[in-house]
Amino acid sequence: MVLSTDHGQMAERDAERFLERQGVHVIARNYRRRFGEIDLIGRQGDVLVFVEVRKRSHRQFADGAESIDRRKQQRLLRTAEAYLQQQRWNGAARFDVIVLDARNRIEWLQDAIQAGW
Repeated sequence: MVLSTDHGQMAERDAERFLERQGVHVIARNYRRRFGEIDLIGRQGDVLVFVEVRKRSHRQFADGAESIDRRKQQRLLRTAEAYLQQQRWNGAARFDVIVLDARNRIEWLQDAIQAGW
């Protein structure tokens, strides 16, 4: 299901608040390059965290994470690499997925997309 921009922005705000409570300081939102966009970028200690946010219209979490197909993963990783180069980041980094279900329950999948950095 494709969500409207308003629903997507609300989901991203909910995810951001959740991450902040978990100790992830969000430093960028909707980072865009011609080949993709990353919803949220944060820092958790010494780790840079890239986050893809998914909102599902029904109660199953799995659909949100599984909806990130190989092509989408490649675009996300390429965009993350551009950010790392732009910021001259040499530390640890990971790619997480936040899935919100129909009741706004959150599942946080840490290191969900493997980059091989």
